[in-house]
Amino acid sequence: MKKIESIIKPFKLDDVKDALNRIGVSGMTISEVKGFGRQRGHKEIYRGAEYQTDFVPKVKIDLIVDSDMVDKVVSTITETANSGSVGDGKIFVMPIEGAYRIRTGESGKDAV
Repeated sequence: MKKIESIIKPFKLDDVKDALNRIGVSGMTISEVKGFGRQRGHKEIYRGAEYQTDFVPKVKIDLIVDSDMVDKVVSTITETANSGSVGDGKIFVMPIEGAYRIRTGESGKDAV
């Protein structure tokens, strides 16, 4: 199993969710996040304290999928979330050592 974490522009969320549902992804976790990439943001000083500002709003999608689905999921997200402009996002793929369903005690692929 693999964890796929993707950070995309918020207005692309519905399109990505629908595309992932069409290829058989059965669940996902969505978080509203803020951050910056190469544009960096900037620091301001207010009343002697330094603050980081200009974080860009994004949406983070977390998925756990079988290893054989990774390429299909990554290409689906890439194609659907691409707007052709700076800040379209990133995709990260990580190994998952285990998964457990709390209610039933199922583990592995059955827990996802």
